[in-house]
Amino acid sequence: MPIDIGISEEHRAAIAEGLSRLLADTYTLYLKTHNYHWNVTGPMFNTLHLMFETQYNELALAVDLIAERIRALGHPAPGSYKTYARLTSIPEEDDQPNAEEMIRRLVAGQETVVRTARSVFPAAEQASDQPTMDLLTARMQIHEKNAWMLRSLLES
Repeated sequence: MPIDIGISEEHRAAIAEGLSRLLADTYTLYLKTHNYHWNVTGPMFNTLHLMFETQYNELALAVDLIAERIRALGHPAPGSYKTYARLTSIPEEDDQPNAEEMIRRLVAGQETVVRTARSVFPAAEQASDQPTMDLLTARMQIHEKNAWMLRSLLES
């Protein structure tokens, strides 16, 4: 059945493409944050273990919201590691950094998600897609706050 929500197929495709990149970045950041939660050590263990848990739980909810918005626009949501690896702007790592480096990498990841969300905004704005603009605004606010909180841990 055709989708008739007041947004053209061309606009829906462009927005869904951008949201797919956002989904890939969000899922990659989720995986990285969860990994760091499991593997953090050192004097800040308890603080970071709990902070990372809060952040990965929020990211787990976010991937669902983003994927469901892609589906509402009539496009399939990507859902494989292979596809995420192709779409994400966040580098995958296979080392075990110390706590301070974990924080630095998570700040970079949070900021990457903000930039990706911001890059999708013009397409949503051009199509008057308020639900997507609301989603993007909320994601940018959350990731900017998380980056600030993480960055604050690095100050002496």
